[in-house]
Amino acid sequence: MIRSTWVIGILLWSCVACAQVPAARPKFDAFEVATVRPVDPDAHAGRMFKMDGTHRWGATNFTLKNLIALAYDMNPRTISGGPGWMETQYFDISAITPGDVRPTRLEQMQMLRTLLVERFGLKFHREQKEFSIYALSVAKGGPKLKAAAKPDDPPELFGVVYPGKIEVPAKSVTMDDFVAMLQRATLDRPTVNETGLTGKYDFDLVWAQDETQYGGEVPKAPDDAPNPPLFTAVQEQLGLKLEATRGMVSAMTVDEVAKPTVD
Repeated sequence: MIRSTWVIGILLWSCVACAQVPAARPKFDAFEVATVRPVDPDAHAGRMFKMDGTHRWGATNFTLKNLIALAYDMNPRTISGGPGWMETQYFDISAITPGDVRPTRLEQMQMLRTLLVERFGLKFHREQKEFSIYALSVAKGGPKLKAAAKPDDPPELFGVVYPGKIEVPAKSVTMDDFVAMLQRATLDRPTVNETGLTGKYDFDLVWAQDETQYGGEVPKAPDDAPNPPLFTAVQEQLGLKLEATRGMVSAMTVDEVAKPTVD
């Protein structure tokens, strides 16, 4: 009986010890498998990317220029060079991610960067250039942001498009995360973070979109929409402000790129 109890104790201890060892997180250097298909430009309807479950990643109706902007958190205006089809040919991408855990958005973008190099042959160089920009800063009266309830969680930040409004539910995001979203997809010019805020926050932002946002691909909200325009919403709901100015930002010049072979 003593020997049996001792053996069971050893087995229980081993199981507990194994359970406490976290699974190694993949490096997410590249998608395991990826399919790239051109889309008829006359048929595209909406642009989006998302994770479907733990392993499936997809991007729908993206031009190569928009894919670069997505992967590198850039405003499309700061990307120059390359052939004209970078802005006129649309693509869908379906991919499988490695490992047993869902990649964060930053890890997804890391894999997308590899895909752009491997499938499109992307080569580029970076330099600082002056642009018309938007600067995000704290409005008079201070920020109206709540500290993140789960600051250790990966950031969640995406826009949900409705006929008369855009909703952005944000969880555990920094102001750099917020600015990156604004400049790569929402606004028509580069945007910089001048808030000085260093924490992670939860917030919900709702506004009535106009024709200058999302590259003109999202219909303008009706004139009688109940929600305020973006700049007003940012100030009223977040205690921040967006101001038009000029400034130096990191720009990209595409040196080489090619259309991918059809899968």
